[in-house]
Parts: sequence; C-alpha cells; structure tokens
Amino acid sequence: QVQLVESGGGLVQAGGSLRLSCVASGSTSRINAIGWYRQAPGKQRELVAGFRGGGSTNYADAVKGRFTISRDNATNTVYLEMNNLSPEDTAVYYCNAKVTLYPGSTLTYSQWGPGAQVTVSS
Repeated sequence: QVQLVESGGGLVQAGGSLRLSCVASGSTSRINAIGWYRQAPGKQRELVAGFRGGGSTNYADAVKGRFTISRDNATNTVYLEMNNLSPEDTAVYYCNAKVTLYPGSTLTYSQWGPGAQVTVSS
C-alpha cells in the first residue's frame, strides 16, 4: 500500500506563490508515476502536472510557465511550485500516484491523497 499526504495549501492573493508538498509512504518502490491534479467547485478533476514513468514531466496548458513540479527521491516527496497564481487556480489540489498491483506487475491503480485547498483571492 502507498499513502500520500499533501501540505502547503492556503490562501494567497492573485500574483502570489505557494508550494505544495506530497509525501509518499509505504510501498513507494511500486509507484510508476506521480503528479498533481486539481478540482475546482463544480468542475471535473484535472491533471495539473506530473512525472511520467520514464521521469519526464507534463503540464496542463493553463499552468505552463507558472507551475513547476519537482521531487526529492531521498524523502519520497513531490513538490508543486505555483507562481503568479490567479483566482482561476482556486481548487483542491490532490497528489496522485499510479501504483503497481504487485512487484513486477504492469497493472496499476490510482492512489489519492486527501487534498489541499488552494484559494487565490483577487
């Protein structure tokens, strides 16, 4: 099993910055990919940024140039640096990991963290 815990959310004014952290614990060697999603009120959950299985990164068009995903493998932590925030970035941000069903398996399941609220005031 893998557990994910986010931190770093909060209230910030437009143009400000926040850094989210996601700490993974448990069977972290079975994580194939990890990233950040967000869900705004009344909207579907969407990918914000993530690391693919090969280590490359991808970003939603809406955050390119403003958000940066990074990780510290020594502490099993993934970060999301968010700059030049706008009210449209207000959402609950979730850490997500694609975890193999068992060692050596190609089948994966999604593990979610409880989420961190980010609110950007205008």
